[in-house]
Amino acid sequence: MKRKIGMLGGTFDPPHNGHLLIAEQAREQLGLEEVWFVLSNIPPHKQKTSTTNADRLAMLTAATAGNPHFSVCTIELERSGPSYTIDTVLQLTGEYPGNEFYFIIGGDMVEYLPNWHRAEELVKLIRFAGVRRSGYSVKTPYPVELVDIPMFDVSSSLIRRNIKLGRSVRYLLPEAVLNYIEEKQLYGD
Repeated sequence: MKRKIGMLGGTFDPPHNGHLLIAEQAREQLGLEEVWFVLSNIPPHKQKTSTTNADRLAMLTAATAGNPHFSVCTIELERSGPSYTIDTVLQLTGEYPGNEFYFIIGGDMVEYLPNWHRAEELVKLIRFAGVRRSGYSVKTPYPVELVDIPMFDVSSSLIRRNIKLGRSVRYLLPEAVLNYIEEKQLYGD
């Protein structure tokens, strides 16, 4: 029997409780054995990250440490160039042929899926799980299994902005991540 593995990709700059909530709800609702947090090196759709790869890896490791079903996947950090999902999926399906992979995407990405690099090939290799988000359509020509999560409107950019402005980010991210940010003085002026 194939193992069902979820993948949640992102820059995680910083990782927050919304990421963890999405991963746990997808794991439970889809019957996934594990969720791998795939840390992007150079995302093709974003500008440069605010912190180093080492800082993002340390924060993500701290964020996921409390859940035995979560692990951090550094496959994209080990490659140079943009982090295209197709490259990651081809490598992982080759290395782990006994797994059935689900790529977890936010509701904002479901509609954008046809624009992904080599999307036609991706949908033949893996399954997509789309998280419903208020204000976003989940219409797509591709098969996407939908996951419902409680409303928790948080983003890494909101956290970075609040830190820069000296506002509290407590309860938006795991305490271990907050401690790391404070210790390293990340996202401030």
